[in-house]
Amino acid sequence: MLVEKDIARVSVGSFVVSIAKQTGKNTVKRCGWVRDLHAIEVLIERGVERVVVDTSKVLAKEFEEPVSSNHKDAKQAAKLKEKEPETFAEQAVKAKELFKESKDIQRKLLDDIVCGREVELEPVEKITSDTTKAIFENPDALACVINIRQKDDYLLEHSTSVSILTTIFSRYLGFDEATTQEIAVGAFLHDAGKIKLADEVLNKPGRLTAEEFEVIKTHVNHSVDIISKINGISDLSVQVAALHHEKLDGSGYPFSLTNKQISIYGRIIAICDIFDALTAHRVYKDGIAQVKAFAILLSMAESGALDKKLVSQFIKCMGVYPVGSLVKLSSNQLAVVESRNSEDPIRPKVKAFYSVSQENFLESREVDLSNNQQEHIEKGVRADDFDLDMNKILEFLMLEG
Repeated sequence: MLVEKDIARVSVGSFVVSIAKQTGKNTVKRCGWVRDLHAIEVLIERGVERVVVDTSKVLAKEFEEPVSSNHKDAKQAAKLKEKEPETFAEQAVKAKELFKESKDIQRKLLDDIVCGREVELEPVEKITSDTTKAIFENPDALACVINIRQKDDYLLEHSTSVSILTTIFSRYLGFDEATTQEIAVGAFLHDAGKIKLADEVLNKPGRLTAEEFEVIKTHVNHSVDIISKINGISDLSVQVAALHHEKLDGSGYPFSLTNKQISIYGRIIAICDIFDALTAHRVYKDGIAQVKAFAILLSMAESGALDKKLVSQFIKCMGVYPVGSLVKLSSNQLAVVESRNSEDPIRPKVKAFYSVSQENFLESREVDLSNNQQEHIEKGVRADDFDLDMNKILEFLMLEG
């Protein structure tokens, strides 16, 4: 596959097919393998800015030439490459890989609980450490993960998504990395007790009876019992799991705690848990757009169930249109939100990719709505509204990227 890249993004082992953009009078006639950083140095010296690379060809490592420590420009090129922000496509690739690994860990964890085996903390700590580090480096790095969902995997995906949401929010609130990870571990494990419930109650379509709802409530007790027995688990992680369904007005469960009895950690996970539950598809119901979920959170805060200040901060943290969410533009095209705009939240940077009127995918284009007065967001939407699959959309954008 031929891909055009900035010279700073070309790696050793790439096969350069042609020069796409170059300044100066020098020309580069001979193209081929980039065997070391010196080759990148030469291209930079000759004014090459962009090249076309054949991604299907990769130079075997045993044929790479040693790199001299005297190539200052090559070192600068390498540093530039390290500092350059990741594209949305690169972020989506990382998010998908991490999400898959998280689901595998969740699946093994639940299987261990069912079979009566000891639950291991190490894989949970590793995956939450990876997500915490990624989010502390770039808070938008994994935001699109909440849109990569499968109806049949709700239990696995919900816990992973809530863990990521609490990590993003905790970082925004100024918690240190170690505390944030403890919160993330508790969120990752918070619904483990649901594996103890009968499937016909857990996934029942329609309204639950009073007796069935009492059964559902017990999943928190099961979770606390399971998590408390994990060797090495912190008290904070257990607390996060124990409080995820408590409400400030006492209407929550299983302890019916009120106001000051609920720590900030419990308030954080309650908001993240409700937001993800509202926006995720399940076997028996479809999720809603993020903007509508924010409205419900605000309504719950106004009624006294949730912390009003924290809900407001959560919405600011995520952005009116969260990274990775889908929007419909005034040009009648669909776009995915690539990055937020803190100055003007309703005009983020997006990538348009689909014509609603023609019902077909387009060559994607980046649109910075902060300096584009011709276009604006009409509303936040879901892929299902247009018979599209969000996973397929992200794959399309990743291939283009």
